[in-house]
Amino acid sequence: MEESERLVSADAEGAEEQVIEAALRPKKLDDFVGQERVREQLSLVLRGALRRGRTPDHVLLSGGPGLGKTTLAMIIAAELGQPLRISSGPAIERAGDLAAVLSTLAEGEVLFLDEIHRLARPAEEMLYMAMEDFRVDVVVGKGPGATAIPLDIAPFTLVGATTRAGMLPGPLRDRFGFVAHMDFYEPAELEVIVRRSARLLDVEITDDGAAEVAGRSRGTPRIANRLLRRVRDYAEVRADGVITRELAKAALRLYEVDERGLDRLDRAVLESLMRKFGGGPVGLSTLAVSVGEEPETVEVVAEPFLVRQGLLARTPRGRIATPAAWAHLGIAQPAASPMAGTLFEVDDGADRPE
Repeated sequence: MEESERLVSADAEGAEEQVIEAALRPKKLDDFVGQERVREQLSLVLRGALRRGRTPDHVLLSGGPGLGKTTLAMIIAAELGQPLRISSGPAIERAGDLAAVLSTLAEGEVLFLDEIHRLARPAEEMLYMAMEDFRVDVVVGKGPGATAIPLDIAPFTLVGATTRAGMLPGPLRDRFGFVAHMDFYEPAELEVIVRRSARLLDVEITDDGAAEVAGRSRGTPRIANRLLRRVRDYAEVRADGVITRELAKAALRLYEVDERGLDRLDRAVLESLMRKFGGGPVGLSTLAVSVGEEPETVEVVAEPFLVRQGLLARTPRGRIATPAAWAHLGIAQPAASPMAGTLFEVDDGADRPE
């Protein structure tokens, strides 16, 4: 199963979903739900800069997909009353591409670089000077006759977003004046988001219906909004259009999203681990073959959420189902299970040979 095919994928699935997301995004910092510490700190950074009449420090936002990094970048530009220029690390393949973007920025403009950890090395080195001195060196010519021409650029604010902060080089990270990590959302926060999105979509939803959708959203607003739209479809076609708890349960049962947010792939991984391998330990490749998926799909798509939920553990000997996984799927845990009342050593994430 491809990540883009999963209803509970945290990645934006295409142009249509991006358009819908844009319509649901809050436009002001005060309207942004959740991430209270980040909001408070960012508010101080922006207001302080506005009072001084200076461009704010560069901002780095890290965290999983779907948590609101792009939304915050748009809010930063709106709060400053400045245009927002959007690009991404993979789109900037050469230093010249970055120079072309930077040289056209107006004073105070906000540049948003998504997936900044994937920036090409030559462009990354150019960005160091641009962030610090608001200057870039444009190389003209090739070989021994090449000449570097210094080019001043207007003061700007860079907002970088990354899902893998550990992959950012130290020199780049140090040039950001404000670094914020975005956490997964609490169900109560997601309920507020679901009710707000329902109003914008002109969908009638009860409080317990919103709670049901929020509880299955894996702590991610993007998933909450996607589930809301699918439940809306069910409510309009098979009911009177009002989303209640029972209707949300029936709709999400149809879409194979259970009460903890697990979908078909998540449950297949756990069931295979428990029924075929007695709860483990089992190597990643063997586990992937048993569910008919590529090892990378299991490791990148399914495992992070299962580990975060305490349903699966990665140990030096392989993957192991936790007692919570046996209880969640209602499967009796064998007495000989490796985690039946015993302690285990959690792996640091590195895979060992099977």
